Amino acid sequence: MPKSNPLREILGDLPFTAEIDWMLRSKNRPRRDHFNLDRLQKSLPASVEAVKPFAKNAPRGKKVLFFATLHYWIEQSAYLGLALAGLGHDVTLLTLPYSEWHKEKDKFTQRQRILHTKDALASLSPLVKHASMLDLKPVVELPERIQADIKEISLWDAQYTLMREEVDMNNPSDRALYELRIERNTFAAKTALQFIQDEKPDVVLIPNGLILELGIVFRVARYLGIDAVTYEFNDQREQIWLAQNSSIMRQETDYLVEARYSQPMTDEIYERVADLENARRGARVWGKSKRLWQYVSSQGAAETRKMLNLDDRPIVMLAANVLGDSLTLGRDIFASSMTEWITKTVQYFAKRTDVQLVIRVHPGEKLVPQAKSMGTVVKEALPELPSHIHVIGALDKINTYDLIEIANVGLAYTTTVGLETAMNGRPVISCGQTHYRGRGITLDPSTWDEYYATLEKVLSDIPAHQMNEKQIEFAWNYAYRFFFEYPRPFPWRLMNFWDDLEVWPLEKVLSEEGMTQFKDTFGFLVGEPFTWKN
Repeated sequence: MPKSNPLREILGDLPFTAEIDWMLRSKNRPRRDHFNLDRLQKSLPASVEAVKPFAKNAPRGKKVLFFATLHYWIEQSAYLGLALAGLGHDVTLLTLPYSEWHKEKDKFTQRQRILHTKDALASLSPLVKHASMLDLKPVVELPERIQADIKEISLWDAQYTLMREEVDMNNPSDRALYELRIERNTFAAKTALQFIQDEKPDVVLIPNGLILELGIVFRVARYLGIDAVTYEFNDQREQIWLAQNSSIMRQETDYLVEARYSQPMTDEIYERVADLENARRGARVWGKSKRLWQYVSSQGAAETRKMLNLDDRPIVMLAANVLGDSLTLGRDIFASSMTEWITKTVQYFAKRTDVQLVIRVHPGEKLVPQAKSMGTVVKEALPELPSHIHVIGALDKINTYDLIEIANVGLAYTTTVGLETAMNGRPVISCGQTHYRGRGITLDPSTWDEYYATLEKVLSDIPAHQMNEKQIEFAWNYAYRFFFEYPRPFPWRLMNFWDDLEVWPLEKVLSEEGMTQFKDTFGFLVGEPFTWKN
């Protein structure tokens, strides 16, 4: 991939050019670079002073290495690192000052970004130490296991960037992107391996932990046997998703089921889940979220059947994910991709005129118009769509929950629509590695032969495969644990971070009021075992 500015690349190789330019010209000028930490730099000194009394009186905690890249993660990690320091932890913030994971910047620009980041984070000292990955010395050789990790994650990076699963190595732009990600991830792996070995932290804290350099640093930490905690955010304010020693994007919930399934179901639990489901069905925001899960309110089963011109034949609903979403990457079981699964599935149903197939394209495709639509995948698989197969586009005025109500069978890859279909007592065939698979509420084929056999078996006697009361109860129980107990209280989401910081400044977070809500979560972030308050 060519450099964005050859002259700046040459200047970047000359000693002290970036530093002299920074001191004499660039440091005090308004930044036009997308990588901009000016707001963070202005806000940190007062926040550091607010934290110092808490840190002084806090018991000694763990040695925490915190890695962040991209300017928005660095902004949030600076404050999270301060909060952990205020609780007594020895925190080192390792940054990689990039803003574009899919573009190569010249060395001069990158050196100035290092200087800008150092200036922005300078006031963190002595509460939080800072190191720039681009200043560190990498190891010479990588273990084979890490090299394999780099190839896997770099492919995911390309899929995530292109928002499609096909990465064509014969296409120059696709290949250039993949090779850039190999180069960047290799550097991150070599540097992280040396730095973690030297630092010997008790725990490594990383956002996401699946893709980009975030995923590589997670893999390196686990290779070295260091505990690693990853985190991400759902649609609700004041909540965080956490995972210990796995990427949070894998949504592994075995520990949650083992610890919480034995808790009794109550009317309150049913009511809380029903309230959430009714809000989604009614295309209303819910809780502390601004997100709409549907863009049209429920119109009822009869009206939906009429709009889609459905007859009395059984209805199979296939619920798709958004291609390239990091929640779908690496979730394949028997299909090589979600695209392949949908392609072969619609080709199978093209011959099954005894049933009707309704394909629900994820409404979230509206938010990522650059992504390859699953509707396009269907059209490529079946250029002439049979009359018994219906594709519901992301913008079509059809409510997914009406489709759940009229469906006799559900097909899902990783979307929670599969779980919600099971909550309605319908048999669901789970085809991707999703968090609710293997819980006794879905049918879980592991090969193409098993998949087709399961389809044949279910479609030959749909009533016999309806879920029983115990399975439905567990589906609701699991939904409650996932939607209400899997997220943990946390003051600052990544989106709208600065707005959340106004509501929860550091001194408030570390106060008795804040600790009442967030103390356990901060403990989980540094690897303390998960607990729940009944």
